[in-house]
Amino acid sequence: MCGVLGLVSHEPVNQSLYDGLQMLQHRGQDAAGIVTVEGSTFHMHKGKGMVREVFRTRNMRDLTGNAGIAHVRYPTAGNAGSSAEAQPFYVSSPFGIVLAHNGNLTNTAELYENVCNKHLRHINTSSDSEVLLNVFAHELRHEVSGNAGKRLSVDNIFNAVGVVNRLVRGAYGVVAMIAGYGMVAFRDPNGIRPLVLGSQTDSDGRKSYAVASESVAFNALAFDLERDIAPGEAVFITLDGQFFSRRCSGKTALNPCLFEYVYFARPDSVIDGVSVYQARLDMGVSLAEKIKRELPVDDIDVVMPIPDTSRPSAMELAVHLQKPYREGLIKNRYIGRTFIMPGQATRKKSVRQKLSPMESEFKGKSVLLVDDSIVRGTTSREIVEMVRAAGARKVYIASAAPEVRYPNVYGIDMPTREELIANGRTTAEIAREISADGIVFQDLNDLETVVKALNPAIQAFDSSCFNGVYLTGDIDEAYLQRLSAEKAGCGGLKIHPSKMEHSISGNESDDGEE
Repeated sequence: MCGVLGLVSHEPVNQSLYDGLQMLQHRGQDAAGIVTVEGSTFHMHKGKGMVREVFRTRNMRDLTGNAGIAHVRYPTAGNAGSSAEAQPFYVSSPFGIVLAHNGNLTNTAELYENVCNKHLRHINTSSDSEVLLNVFAHELRHEVSGNAGKRLSVDNIFNAVGVVNRLVRGAYGVVAMIAGYGMVAFRDPNGIRPLVLGSQTDSDGRKSYAVASESVAFNALAFDLERDIAPGEAVFITLDGQFFSRRCSGKTALNPCLFEYVYFARPDSVIDGVSVYQARLDMGVSLAEKIKRELPVDDIDVVMPIPDTSRPSAMELAVHLQKPYREGLIKNRYIGRTFIMPGQATRKKSVRQKLSPMESEFKGKSVLLVDDSIVRGTTSREIVEMVRAAGARKVYIASAAPEVRYPNVYGIDMPTREELIANGRTTAEIAREISADGIVFQDLNDLETVVKALNPAIQAFDSSCFNGVYLTGDIDEAYLQRLSAEKAGCGGLKIHPSKMEHSISGNESDDGEE
């Protein structure tokens, strides 16, 4: 689950892109990148690490221009260990295009064959995002080939996006910059990955525009959230601030990823008309009702969240169970989000560094721990051990999400069934596996009902990791087996381009001037 951000302004955007990217840091901690455009010239800096680690003062000074795009990477497809996989990606023809992508494509291998063997384009990494960029670039070149003077029109851009939507399968929220023209952003026809539009009007009445994965990015920039970009819609904003939009897909549906509301999105974001915070509060209410049916509530002394994402659900759950709410697990905020850390060994090691139990809150008590979800079970098992060692008499677990039983192929790093603790296990077996005295999972129907109630326009959800239903219709058992075979620590069906040394000046992060 990467984070993307794009800005077209009447002022320099380098600081705004940096500030907005920090607000999206929760969506990816593996790499970060910013590209600004000044006329027809791109200025790029990207590298491995957190936003604050990648960018130094001298890097920021070089990122001149009044428009640009930015990205934080969470590895799902490609080589997580390579700085070459950091986004945005660049292609020189036509015009010069940079692109940043949140999501995951499901027909990457087919697209790669067409791009490289049929269209004779070179792919330098194993990232599906670079493939997507080259598909878009080829269609844009085809569109403009018949134009007098080879000038690009707004119709050309939207027509190219329309072809991309027909060719590409999977989930994607995209921001791209075309040198000398402006910024284009588009969303997959199923609306799986989020993409929001914001704006700001200055004292002279001039309007600036922003596009981001989450509305929370606008808070730091003093931009107003205008609306979500619709499934299959593309927007184009010229470098002087003219705005255009068009639906570029014949068949569209709003099917947002349910896991955004459960875990990935920040609580202060609004996605597809739904307040993430309110959704998590309501999840706690419905989960409390199930706990009353399945756990010995009288035996529960206290309700505690496993911080941070589950806190709203835990608070509301405690109210409805009429139980005290306590904070017994203290989080070290200098450790990254465990779920999106690459590599099982790194995830397991970080749990005890991230959370510290207060013995006074656990000693002799029967505790109900509330988590947002349980995926691999690594964190849950370690936490139960810590809580028991702190003196808890009993440890129950409640998950605001249903059991994660199926691989996700649309951009979440849980692609193989072998990794999922709920795969092939009953609820009782999961409890034994993590050494809990009992466990309750939210019902999928209840979870979907909670979120849909906050925006009835949502037709359905991508709930594939819970129910195994894949909206794109191209995922079968053979695909999932290939996915498992190809997984190399970061997920995704990998492509294998020829290795060639290639770099853009200034694309590595290094130490130095702060």
